[in-house]
Amino acid sequence: MPFDLDHTLEKYADLIVHIGLNLRAGQRLLVTKTPLAAAPLARHIAASAYRAGARLVDVVYNDEQILLQRFNHAPRDSFDEYPYWVPQLIKEILENGDALIAFSADDPDLLKGQDPGLVGTYLKTRMNHIRRYQDALMVNASNWLVVAYPIPVWAAKVFPHLPADEALAKLWRAVAKACRLDLDDPVAAWKEHDRQLHARRELLTRKQYTALQYRAPGTDLTVGLPQGHRWMGGHATSANGINFIPNLPTEEVFTLPHKDRVEGTVRASLPLSYQGALIENFDLVYQDGRVVEIHAEKNEGFLREIVETDEGSHRLGEVALVPQDSPIAASRQMFFNTLFDENAASHLALGRAYKFTLADGEEMSDEEFSARGGNMSLAHVDFMIGSDEMDIDGVLPDGRIEALMRAGRWAFEV
Repeated sequence: MPFDLDHTLEKYADLIVHIGLNLRAGQRLLVTKTPLAAAPLARHIAASAYRAGARLVDVVYNDEQILLQRFNHAPRDSFDEYPYWVPQLIKEILENGDALIAFSADDPDLLKGQDPGLVGTYLKTRMNHIRRYQDALMVNASNWLVVAYPIPVWAAKVFPHLPADEALAKLWRAVAKACRLDLDDPVAAWKEHDRQLHARRELLTRKQYTALQYRAPGTDLTVGLPQGHRWMGGHATSANGINFIPNLPTEEVFTLPHKDRVEGTVRASLPLSYQGALIENFDLVYQDGRVVEIHAEKNEGFLREIVETDEGSHRLGEVALVPQDSPIAASRQMFFNTLFDENAASHLALGRAYKFTLADGEEMSDEEFSARGGNMSLAHVDFMIGSDEMDIDGVLPDGRIEALMRAGRWAFEV
């Protein structure tokens, strides 16, 4: 059956506006990081948003080839500079109660072959500047959303042995399936999926496990959880009272670890695609919450760049559980895009924890959050550890142990 792109874009736009953002009449909307190729979807989003009552829709386009030209030709001492207006604009959008969409559609190999040190300087500078709006994101100041758009260079990375047109069409089908756009009523399907994620996260929050224990080939890890942690997943609620789903697709439930109570060894189950480098077959060893050993068969230097971002990037900021029978995991497809790959397996994140995953965390200062076990960092980098060989247990406050996952699948129903 031929792939009907225009019909898919129309369904995708309505899903983005009505489920992802849950846009309210009277809101303004900014669509940012928009690839030039994504203009057709941006137009459908604008139409859907205006039908939903948006006052103003604006789009900021992004040509990542300009960044490549910077790495190829810009002065080597200029990479600690960053356009100040970008983070300031997004910060003002969120604090004003407007809605925000950011595209995740990059060339995974864009910076391949570039000096890792220069890439590290660029990324650290970027992270320092985007803190202006990350604080607003971390407290869900308004409704925001990250979505994907298949582009040719991404499709070529995922399906390198196919002709360009076939690769792009196949990636579109994979993205559509992951986002449930292949169903007759994607909006209804997402409402039911959101209900299930909420039921599971509420049960886990009530349990208040003191730790999670991970066992798999190469992994023997205990991750402590702070008192008052909250499991999240599915929709969040913004400060202005709007329920929204910040990532499409999403299959995870997640919370924060205690930054000082991580012990043992963890082995990644999937490669980590990071700034043009594929970090493969890597292990991290933790002691008192901090990385003390790093091993990778390929691109270990890039992994060290991530860990060495700052002191907080030596510690964990997120634990997320994803079943192996979720649509993305079941596809057994590496997307080279964190928005999808993090939903293919249970994962951890190096770096910053989200304040909303701790009771009253949104009202805490950084110092108070840290004292309660929350991790602060410029970085937040997810890496996948789940597989159909992983078992995960939860440790209750009285010391009893309960099965959470067996062979990578939920060990209990909701």
